[in-house]
Amino acid sequence: MLKKLVLFDIDGTLLKVGSVNRRILVDALTEVYGTPGSAESHNFAGKMDSVIIYEVLRNAGLPDEEIASLFDKARETYIEMFRSNTRPSDVTLLAGVRKLLEALSDMPEIFLGLLTGNFEGSGRHKLELPGINHFFTFGAFADDGRHRNELPPAAVEKAFRLTGKIFTGKDVVIIGDTEHDVMCARAYKTRSIAVASGTYSAEELKKHEPDVLLENLSSTGVVINEILRS
Repeated sequence: MLKKLVLFDIDGTLLKVGSVNRRILVDALTEVYGTPGSAESHNFAGKMDSVIIYEVLRNAGLPDEEIASLFDKARETYIEMFRSNTRPSDVTLLAGVRKLLEALSDMPEIFLGLLTGNFEGSGRHKLELPGINHFFTFGAFADDGRHRNELPPAAVEKAFRLTGKIFTGKDVVIIGDTEHDVMCARAYKTRSIAVASGTYSAEELKKHEPDVLLENLSSTGVVINEILRS
């Protein structure tokens, strides 16, 4: 019987992508809007892809109406460029991830999904390159909301449609590497596991009071015990 819905962030939690990600966004925005805005130096950590596009272009002085008018074209251009130009060598799978996903996928009480600020088209490609996409039958992506706090209910609804079970409260576990993951878990009253494997240190993450704080996902047994904890 299913007991836990476990939702993983992608970047900084499961894997890291090299500088190609930023370069492709710069190229895509330049092609569509004629400027990359502040994309060459902007902090992307934990933010929705859609939010990043608006933020970097606002910094170039573009009004929201102009950004919105070309947004769908920008998203599709970025995803197409990302899928065409990113190779397995651009992606580093983080410590313990494959072993953990293999173990969780064998547990009948666990249902795995994604909760990420990536667009689905680019996010899925990031997972395909190191061969871990098949572990995730569904996910909540930047396509499903404009704010990260909209993603947990979107994920729960998708999980219900797939399983017939309504996951609530601490039966939902969100695993991520930034304050944004912790905050969206708190907003939806779910359990958060923060990992200091991305751009945020353990000290920085601790300030946001996650339910669990780990350096990384390398200790499979420890992570599973924390997931199953009530």
